[in-house]
Amino acid sequence: MFDSRLRPLIDPPLNAVGRWLAQAGIGANAVTLAGLVPALGAAYAIAHGHYAAGLALIALNRLLDGLDGAVARASGVTDFGGYIDTLADYVFYVAVPVAFGLDASINATAALLLVASFTLTAASFLVFAALAAKRGDRTSAHGTKSFFYSTGLAEGAETIAAFTAMCLWPQYFPAIAYGFAGLCLLTVVQRTLLAARVFARPNANGQE
Repeated sequence: MFDSRLRPLIDPPLNAVGRWLAQAGIGANAVTLAGLVPALGAAYAIAHGHYAAGLALIALNRLLDGLDGAVARASGVTDFGGYIDTLADYVFYVAVPVAFGLDASINATAALLLVASFTLTAASFLVFAALAAKRGDRTSAHGTKSFFYSTGLAEGAETIAAFTAMCLWPQYFPAIAYGFAGLCLLTVVQRTLLAARVFARPNANGQE
């Protein structure tokens, strides 16, 4: 929801660092893969009750996630880069709630439902992107991307806010997880209604 509004603020400094990294010969895919280390480290720390360390590693992961796109914009965006960037994002999105679920049995149900809601949100996002690509649709609301990014209520900024709240107040993880799962499901409904409006016309070849 807020990602497109934050881009004008965060892109200039990220792009400056991204150009420097590209000139130093560091590739965007290497930055993406490096970001998996703090992502999994955050999950390990949270699963063992080290929430401050987990939050710091989450912040590092998100910084690297922003930098890989900046490096790609400086050196050239590739489809494979978009693939592994998206895959790495979902490793991160799943690892954090699973870690909270492992940390305390009282968190397990909330973590399970949150991961399920992430799965539905990811499905709606990726299928929308595939159909938009088929139609040749483009958008720059989220910066230069390898494929179409459809806006939703629950995006990156909202996810980071929720994960931050979970680390700051881990005793309230179930309530935060249930609330964010609800926001994810609303995003699925929102995106489905948008898809119904945009993609409702029959295909010329008569295929689904």
